[in-house]
Amino acid sequence: MPKSPAPRVHGDVNGESTVRRGRPTGDHAAKRAELLKAATTVIARDGYANASLRKVAQQAGCTTGAVTYYFANKEDLVAALAESRFDRYDAMLEAARAEPGVKKLFERWLELTTGDPEFWPVMSQLFAHARYEPGFAALIERRYARFREVYTSILARGQEQGTVRADIPADLLADQLSAMGDGWMMMFPFEPERFTPARVKALLDAAITLITPAPTTRRAT
Repeated sequence: MPKSPAPRVHGDVNGESTVRRGRPTGDHAAKRAELLKAATTVIARDGYANASLRKVAQQAGCTTGAVTYYFANKEDLVAALAESRFDRYDAMLEAARAEPGVKKLFERWLELTTGDPEFWPVMSQLFAHARYEPGFAALIERRYARFREVYTSILARGQEQGTVRADIPADLLADQLSAMGDGWMMMFPFEPERFTPARVKALLDAAITLITPAPTTRRAT
């Protein structure tokens, strides 16, 4: 009687020996999304350094081997998580492109960042981790460049329509506004009481005021 093929044993990942078995049943994309959601929860709760494939598996209610079928190691999982986060940014920007006015962009950003309590903490953890991983840093740089490119095009359109100040180049405005948002994101996990929905909205309204053209005044004749 022929023997069943032995499972493939992979090296340690954060002290964990992982075993990759046969193809799991079910929808591949749905399972990946489920594991990314579990990883999000673990990182938001325990921090990046304390997150592990074992914890992700426990959060998702599966084995570590099931996780490694979809993601080779923690770095692979985190890279996929970062890609999925930037996909949400891209979807937000594309939706804003189809709507008039820059204010819609800020409103969608507000919905994205305040509608998911894990979004800011996880993104700040990923950004901090990228400093120590060249490959991961390259991923962040590539996706962020795309984000700023689309952001710049939306602001440039606002300048053409007269709704965004034109005395500062659109790419500089995009950099400045992105830096403001990143700063809020980095501080949110430490001072959540300063970022209530009402105050975040006030901050965004202030940002809109900063990029709105100054009202023109007519000289008396």
